[in-house]
Amino acid sequence: MIKKIALIAALALSMTACDSSEVGDVSLGIFTLKDIKVSNLDDEKIAGVTCHIASIEANLSLSDPSDSSISCRQTGDITPEMIATIDKSKSGEIVFKKSKSIFFKTMKVRRIYDAENQTLLYLSYTTKETDGSFKHSLSTVPLWGTKAYTESAEISSVSQ
Repeated sequence: MIKKIALIAALALSMTACDSSEVGDVSLGIFTLKDIKVSNLDDEKIAGVTCHIASIEANLSLSDPSDSSISCRQTGDITPEMIATIDKSKSGEIVFKKSKSIFFKTMKVRRIYDAENQTLLYLSYTTKETDGSFKHSLSTVPLWGTKAYTESAEISSVSQ
């Protein structure tokens, strides 16, 4: 029994360890063990995009709340070569995931490409239903003004 408690405590502490991508930590008050953690995420395939994710983390808990928000911006060059390497399917591809519970809850960030509007969409969501809802948040990065933006798409959308 003591071994099980020690294992659970070790898992809980490992889930609250300082993340190298953490850029902010806001306490929610003296009478709570929950904090808002802000982390940065650089898209490995689109080096010119940085996302910031804010999520609640509960110290000494086996499961973090599902609420999170995401904001992504262009922070460098985005080239046609970068866009050529990404998954262009409707479901996009996972660019980040983090365990939020030892009970199979995961927060994921998925990149989806909207070719018609030449925009990258970053969808943050959890994989476990909470209070009848799958929590999610969306941010977009338009390619307008980047090297990846193509004039032919602009002309074809104007002529329609």
